[in-house]
Amino acid sequence: MKAVFDARQWHHDPQYFMANGRVLPSPEQPERINRLTAGAEAAGCVFEAPADSGMPPLSAVHSAEYLHFLQTIHTRWQHIAEAGPEVIPNIHPANRSDGYPRSAVGQAGFHQADTACPIGAGTWEAAYWSAQSAVTGADLVAEGERAAYVLSRPPGHHAFADLAGGFCFLNNSAIGAERLRARGLRPAILDIDVHHGNGTQGIFYARGDVLTVSIHADPARFYPFFWGHAQERGEGRGLGCNLNLPLPRGTEDAAYLQTLEFALDRVRAFGADVLVVALGLDAHVDDPFRGLAITTQGFAAIGAALAGTGLPRLFVQEGGYLSDALGDNLQAVLAAN
Repeated sequence: MKAVFDARQWHHDPQYFMANGRVLPSPEQPERINRLTAGAEAAGCVFEAPADSGMPPLSAVHSAEYLHFLQTIHTRWQHIAEAGPEVIPNIHPANRSDGYPRSAVGQAGFHQADTACPIGAGTWEAAYWSAQSAVTGADLVAEGERAAYVLSRPPGHHAFADLAGGFCFLNNSAIGAERLRARGLRPAILDIDVHHGNGTQGIFYARGDVLTVSIHADPARFYPFFWGHAQERGEGRGLGCNLNLPLPRGTEDAAYLQTLEFALDRVRAFGADVLVVALGLDAHVDDPFRGLAITTQGFAAIGAALAGTGLPRLFVQEGGYLSDALGDNLQAVLAAN
């Protein structure tokens, strides 16, 4: 299987995030790259660098206002007296229709949903090349590859059209799906990260040309809390084209695989001719987030089920954090494809 990665993704090195009132080291560490690379290569992947397709594929999903913010905010932040090294918001609008401020602090609050997406000196460059990797992966699949893996880091599925969050800045899975759609295909996005793909849902919620399906830990008591509930079905032309399948905390392999079959039935009903897999590996029993309890053997069964669809598959890396099993879980999924 062909795989895509750009070394400039190393340049995003977040130091902090806040959880439960405590400032902690960010779990989204660059070391993830080493472990994911090892897992992909063990599955037979051969890596190549992405092409630079420029801003059009990014602006097909994200607003120009937001992209300008991401490109410029860190430099602007440094002009604030006693500013910290990373852009972290401390105030947020009550809703998206509130006024748009001119200040860096106000714009950070508008464009960053939480404290888990600090923007450092290398964040924009890493996010840009993470997204370009997804574009190149989509092109590989559109041009005949049966499956391709994209090591996108930082991840993307919590990023809305104009809002970062949850370690994510550019929505790589959405960018890849939109690239495939623009090339005449009918994509479905299947998100198997332990957290709901709220940004992906938001981007396509009122559209009927991309199906979004997410299997995740129940957000009633789990991030992202406000999105990912079963009643969220889409709106307007997108009504019925969004499917959320929240699972109880601690769900194990057998129940998960039953839910996956239900999800794949919806993909078939949509008439998708290509599948974008938002490949979170943080549903593993030993992942630091402890949301679900999937084993490495469970991930192998997930990979086999995805291969069994017969659809071309674009695997875009989402979560999956530092544990001894991270590389093994990736190998298990990809080896079946």
